[in-house]
Amino acid sequence: MSKDNQVEISLNSNEALVLFDFLSRFSEQEELIIQDSSEKQALWNLLALLEKQLVEPFASNYAELLENAREALK
Repeated sequence: MSKDNQVEISLNSNEALVLFDFLSRFSEQEELIIQDSSEKQALWNLLALLEKQLVEPFASNYAELLENAREALK
């Protein structure tokens, strides 16, 4: 995926709110702690949406693409 490509996903209001709270807490504590089963479900739903959109996980050079993406975010 080049830098210019964008992926759009759609979240319902419940998923958005739960993920916002979860990610806000994570960014403040730097720990990944699931406090409620709704957070796990929202993350699974987000993962499912990403799985439908992304082709990179199926590429033969996925590890390289992932490493490049990680480096770009740093």
